[in-house]
Amino acid sequence: MKISYVLIKAKKTICLLTLPFIFFSSISLYADEIGRLLSLDLAIDLAHRNDLWLVENKFRQDALLSKSVAVGTLPDPVVSLSLLNLPTDGFDYNQENMTQLRAGISQMFPRGETLTLQSKKLQLLSSQNPHLRADRKAQINVIVAKLWLDAFNAKESIRLIELDRDLFEQLLDISEVSYSTAYGGTQQQDVIRAQLELTRLDDRLTQLRQQQDVAQKNLSRWVGGQFVEQYIDLNLISTTEMIEIDSKRLPQIELKKADFLNMKNDRLLESLATYFVEHPSVLALESRVQASQTDIQLAQQKYKLQWGLNAAYSFRSDTPSGRSRADFVSFGINFDLPIFTENKQDKYVQAAISEAEAVKTQKWLLLRKMIAAFQSAKVQLNRLQQRSDLYQQDLLPKIHEQADAALTAYTNDEGDFAEVVRARIDVLDAEIEKLNIEVDKQKMVAQLNYYLVTSYDSIPQGDQ
Repeated sequence: MKISYVLIKAKKTICLLTLPFIFFSSISLYADEIGRLLSLDLAIDLAHRNDLWLVENKFRQDALLSKSVAVGTLPDPVVSLSLLNLPTDGFDYNQENMTQLRAGISQMFPRGETLTLQSKKLQLLSSQNPHLRADRKAQINVIVAKLWLDAFNAKESIRLIELDRDLFEQLLDISEVSYSTAYGGTQQQDVIRAQLELTRLDDRLTQLRQQQDVAQKNLSRWVGGQFVEQYIDLNLISTTEMIEIDSKRLPQIELKKADFLNMKNDRLLESLATYFVEHPSVLALESRVQASQTDIQLAQQKYKLQWGLNAAYSFRSDTPSGRSRADFVSFGINFDLPIFTENKQDKYVQAAISEAEAVKTQKWLLLRKMIAAFQSAKVQLNRLQQRSDLYQQDLLPKIHEQADAALTAYTNDEGDFAEVVRARIDVLDAEIEKLNIEVDKQKMVAQLNYYLVTSYDSIPQGDQ
């Protein structure tokens, strides 16, 4: 019996000593897979290159530019051919003096500067599209970053649980040997507790693998149809090129205009209002504002006359006796007379003014929404940083100390097995929560960067 007791203590000690080797061997195997994974920067780049919305928007811009040329051109002249005053008693062309073959042409001229203003309006609407594409790319940066970070979070959580699972398997072996020999103070409930925790870890692993699969499939929508589990787009990446990502280290997204985080509220509001005016989404709305101002000018053209010119030549045949008849030539001008303006032209102008004010209001609403969203994200980032510091400097060291002390005490038969299990669960939960905090921080930085994008930074030259 004494020999069995010594063997139990030896096994406990060996398990304690082998834990670091289990940890580092798992890391080594995990590192072998790194070369096949997709980096965050590459995921964003692929998403930009595979986004069909950007292609569609470019076509829409080209269409508007083509229309701007078309609407700025005079309407086609109208040609008319007619046979006039043909007698019905014999349908003889040279019987009557008034019978004539008439050819005419007419040309209409739109009111005032209507053509120029119509062309200008479509050009302004077209000018919003580069800003819309810049905004779309900024949105893609956030969406893809969040999906990529979700996949990273799930995979890293799986790694942490699998490392702890090895420890729980060792603890289960110890508890079973100790319980079977009736030495070491292990009871049946300790064995069952260890088995239960292993089952719970397996359930958590299943949930995390589900989350990882969902994030990867959602990410595949953005980075390309051929992206499956290996995060590789064969159309865009050479087969000899290794995609490397250090999954032990969370990518740190650089925050643009970090000085905004330290500004006082009054100064921050003023700075944000000035800075956000250059945001792509705001500039796109500004193009619509200018187009709506052109609509007002177009409505005002309705007060002006619409002119038309016409000319015609009428050919007459000779008389039955052979006498020559003179041909006719005609010139004319026509125009409308806008005198009933109260219920027509005036209303058109009022409608255009109201529409312009509505678009202006959309712009200011967008600015207010962006400022509020930025401030909210800033507060969240600050709180996450406080939590991260708390975990890093205080909570995690103490939890690890507690776990090490509980394991050492149990190895020396001075502690409770249940306490060891609880301590290890606390460590695992704390490490996963710390990971969640760090991932949420990067998501929040990505969100803040969206608001700090400007069209000057994101619109390539030649894409204006």
